[in-house]
Amino acid sequence: MCYQGVVMERVTHSNSMRATDSTVTSLSPTVELLAELAEVSQRLESATPQEILTWAVQRFAPKFTMATAFGPEGMTIIHMLAELAPETPIFNLDTGYQFPETLALRERIRDRYGIEVEFKRPPLSVVEYERLNGGPVYKTDPNRCCAERKISLLSDAANGMHAWASAIRRDQSPDRAKAPVVGWDKKFNLVKVSPLANWTKKDVWGLIAKYDIPYNPLHDQGYTSVGCWPCTRAVLSGEDERAGRWSGFAKTECGLHTQD
Repeated sequence: MCYQGVVMERVTHSNSMRATDSTVTSLSPTVELLAELAEVSQRLESATPQEILTWAVQRFAPKFTMATAFGPEGMTIIHMLAELAPETPIFNLDTGYQFPETLALRERIRDRYGIEVEFKRPPLSVVEYERLNGGPVYKTDPNRCCAERKISLLSDAANGMHAWASAIRRDQSPDRAKAPVVGWDKKFNLVKVSPLANWTKKDVWGLIAKYDIPYNPLHDQGYTSVGCWPCTRAVLSGEDERAGRWSGFAKTECGLHTQD
């Protein structure tokens, strides 16, 4: 397939220039690794998302994975991985509060690309969790709810992996504006790869339209950013694209991509 004039071929482990040793269970942020990541990140600043993903697969597969919330950015990366490295494991952090429209994208991805996105779920169901806490935690402490029903899941899902792809864009929020293309994620002890760091909303939707990539129908109803249904609303004219998340709280991030 050709993207933006660049012909991309499926990546195979055999053509890896510096593949990760599959016998190493975890990476450590050594001076050498951090220097490598800084150099690569700077070199990939002008690269296409497909070129960034190709580097990540060659460097870290089979210990390279992707977390997706089925947003438009994530759907474009899944589309690219389906062409470049369809064997890449992809998972969704299913808090139990996701919209039905969001969950339905798993089947659409399977039908379109033959990729099975794995649901990672908390040990307690929503009913059990709310019973234990005397009601919905998201109403009183959304940070705790995110930490216990989402952030902790990525920590477990990352076990045994060396790198993960995120679908953040730098222009989405102040925290995300600081994200390198490739860097060490000290929160999860992984290398974090952000292929769309330099893309814009227009770039993302342009690719979706060009290749008819599946996306959440809630985006056609004013939901510019979709998370858990209790903490997501449609945005109003002139609002920031993440204004509909945790409305009424001084919170715009779940914690996956914050710098702390």
